[in-house]
Amino acid sequence: MRTTRVTVAAFVAAAALALTACGGEPAKSSGSVTQISGTDKAGSATVLDRPFDKPDLVLTDTTGKPWNLREQTKGRPTLIYFGYTNCPDVCPLTMSNIAVARKALPKADQDKLQVVFVTTDPERDTPASLGTWLKAQDPSFIGLTGDFTTIQTAARSLGIGIEAPKKEADGSVVSMHGAQVIAFSPRTDEGYLLYGESTTVDDYTKDLPKIVKGENP
Repeated sequence: MRTTRVTVAAFVAAAALALTACGGEPAKSSGSVTQISGTDKAGSATVLDRPFDKPDLVLTDTTGKPWNLREQTKGRPTLIYFGYTNCPDVCPLTMSNIAVARKALPKADQDKLQVVFVTTDPERDTPASLGTWLKAQDPSFIGLTGDFTTIQTAARSLGIGIEAPKKEADGSVVSMHGAQVIAFSPRTDEGYLLYGESTTVDDYTKDLPKIVKGENP
């Protein structure tokens, strides 16, 4: 095991958790982000030395209603990921891996686990389109959209860099975002585990039973 204290930009190089333009090359993060310090365990999990507070975040869910992250995940094991539905690779793979691993849990534990996908491209990810995309992954997943600055601030408080979507010369729109998944404990409501884009189905399948209980993997 090894312990590191890094900014998100350095953490990208050290742990292969890049701020990624989905379908493109890794990009450097800009702006202020919370520092990350943790211990790498076997597999892909990093147990954070200083767990994250859950962001005080109210956005719009896929039904068009306000959704309060703190209130509606209180006391429940929760995974949070920031991405966008037009991403051609990292985002759908990450959500698919989690969906497969979730289905391996006993039904009671499946019902306890909350998986929250927060869009980094709110202009295109409307509640309806986000709902359709997530339903194909796992109907239980929560999708949130809203004001970009609010979303960016919440992501950065968790050490995750995201940048406003940009239109490329070919007309495509690219959203650069950190590919980390943060796991929040049902015991403390703090984000205590971090996973990168290299995390596999087997990694999540192994760890989720302990995450549901608020234990270290």
